[in-house]
Amino acid sequence: MNDLCALDAISDGGALALDAELDGRPQPLVLVRRGREVWGYRNRCPHFSVGLDYHPGEFSTYRSQVLMCAHHSALFRFEDGQCIEGPCEGSRLDAVAVRVVEGRVHLL
Repeated sequence: MNDLCALDAISDGGALALDAELDGRPQPLVLVRRGREVWGYRNRCPHFSVGLDYHPGEFSTYRSQVLMCAHHSALFRFEDGQCIEGPCEGSRLDAVAVRVVEGRVHLL
């Protein structure tokens, strides 16, 4: 397991940008949190392969349920990355396996 950050570094209902090594090279990721649950995704919209943040490291999330792509307003569910509204409806974000252990988020 690769340590990514403290659970508290991600605001409850919010998102955090970070880079992690995947497939031997640094990749931009986004972690989203609801309570003690965290999900990880590559920071890339499936519609047009652009980052989801509206400013570097700043994301729009709503009601601790969805992450919004700043460029196309697509909405992605926290728990599975499924696009539920927008130009890429039916697509998913590329998931990255993470786990919370003793207050720390780890890449599996």
